[in-house]
Amino acid sequence: MNMFNGLTLAYLGDAVWELRIRKYLLDKGLTKVNDLHSAAIRYTSAGGEAQAIRVLLENGWLSEREQDIFKRGRNAESTHKPKNADLGTYHQATGFEAVIGHLFLENQNTRLDDLVAESIRLIEQNAE
Repeated sequence: MNMFNGLTLAYLGDAVWELRIRKYLLDKGLTKVNDLHSAAIRYTSAGGEAQAIRVLLENGWLSEREQDIFKRGRNAESTHKPKNADLGTYHQATGFEAVIGHLFLENQNTRLDDLVAESIRLIEQNAE
């Protein structure tokens, strides 16, 4: 496979994560667009993503390869300035999205499903 840079992986991972979250919310029975959007923000915000990846890293949930991909995304130089998060949170979220993009491109669908499910669980657990 081509070695994409961290921001390219994060760009794709952002789309994959967003789609997975939208499907998850539809599966939960949400159907009104405003409700879907409001609910999705909890998961797709930089804060939610950063929170999930911090716990995944603390618990040794990521493989060595996935940790490398995370660091590549987190440490990537970006000209984009986050609007609703501090820079550290934004970089953590970028690393999270890079891992998702990597798993998607590698067709590691079972691992991707597991990562998404665990991340959702962690985000919801923190909201309680």
